[in-house]
Amino acid sequence: MDASPRSLGVEANANASTQASHQLRHMVDEIDAYLKSAADTGDQKISAARERLTAQIRDLRAQVDELNEATTARVKRVAQQADQTVHAHPYSAMGVAAAAGLLIGFLASRR
Repeated sequence: MDASPRSLGVEANANASTQASHQLRHMVDEIDAYLKSAADTGDQKISAARERLTAQIRDLRAQVDELNEATTARVKRVAQQADQTVHAHPYSAMGVAAAAGLLIGFLASRR
């Protein structure tokens, strides 16, 4: 795959999305660990709340997994479309990349 500006942006979004998904998954795992440690108290109200939260955490994990899969599939699809576009119009892609480079250079030099 070519390193076009669009594909680089797609890869950056994929990395950010994956990182956010991993962080959310880690947070869910920590909450689950806290709930398991609170299970030793033996209080009925805490036990009932723990069971409800455990079910919600299970659902949240499933949603995070689905979101991660959907995001990965979407990023792959967009990257393939960008790759096909660059191969179909290489000179236009080079022009867009050059214009983007000039714009970024201009904005960076103004600081």
